[in-house]
Amino acid sequence: MSNFCATAIAHPNIAFIKYWGNKDEFLRIPLNSSLSMNLDNLFTRTQVEFDPRIHSDSLIINREQCYGPSFDRLSKFLDILREKSKKEIYAKVISENNFPTAAGIASSASAFAALTLAAVNALELDLSEKELSQLARRGSGSASRSIPEGFVEWQAGNNDQDSFSFSIAPPSHWDLVDCITIVQSIPKRVSSTEGHRLANTSILQEIRVKDSNRRLEICKKAIINKDFEKFAQIIELDSNLMHAVMMTSQPPLFYWEPISLEIMCAVTDWRSQGIPVCYTIDAGPNIHVICTSGLAEKIKLDLLKIDGVIDVLFSGVGSGAQLVPSK
Repeated sequence: MSNFCATAIAHPNIAFIKYWGNKDEFLRIPLNSSLSMNLDNLFTRTQVEFDPRIHSDSLIINREQCYGPSFDRLSKFLDILREKSKKEIYAKVISENNFPTAAGIASSASAFAALTLAAVNALELDLSEKELSQLARRGSGSASRSIPEGFVEWQAGNNDQDSFSFSIAPPSHWDLVDCITIVQSIPKRVSSTEGHRLANTSILQEIRVKDSNRRLEICKKAIINKDFEKFAQIIELDSNLMHAVMMTSQPPLFYWEPISLEIMCAVTDWRSQGIPVCYTIDAGPNIHVICTSGLAEKIKLDLLKIDGVIDVLFSGVGSGAQLVPSK
């Protein structure tokens, strides 16, 4: 038997309507549907080589051999593929990010989306985009959204078959730019996976989830109509609601740093002055400041003037996961 090898890249995504908490933790079926955009300048590149000569999986991330929880999560995910392909064969996985890992920039989304596409092709499985999205979800919920292109909705569903993501608009639809404001590049103290487990301990989670479909429809309409003011209001509300749940979980989770709050206040102040800009924050201290492409350079300069901002990364709207040549 010859080796099976394939390589894929995938982009992280920034959620405008957030995913936080699961109906089914094993299958990663979310409590509510979500909405996001892929980030074109950030990517994970993953090579998967299934080799009949080896007797266990191996994982290298950013040129470092990985063990522990990251490796266990990978191996369990590959077990799903081994069962699906009916091939008891282990893999060497080499992955690299061009952005900070585990710092609230959805590195697990791009990682498992790239891993899914590469591994499926290495095993010569023929899966549709919907099926790839369902499969990527098993590794990381938000990875489901990094499979399709552009602006993406993840339908929560109730089971493995009806929980998947699909594109609602291509990258060319709206020239939004995410000015990713880096205030901390080290891994966060509490992983998103652990945070999801705590979500239902907050008394605010039920309220957040109950209103989520309303917020999603407002956000989707704003994207389709390119209505920045409505878009800004709803994504900031949704972000604040998720972090309110985090802060009232037991034990509470505080992903913000003091500088995070300072940037949020600056962004809302700029918008009150007529500048179309808004913020959203995932599970980490780094702030995603959203504007249109013509304003991105000005916003970056203004952000860099804030004491404590390390860097600002630009990303427009990105494509879906794609195969690339293996090295």
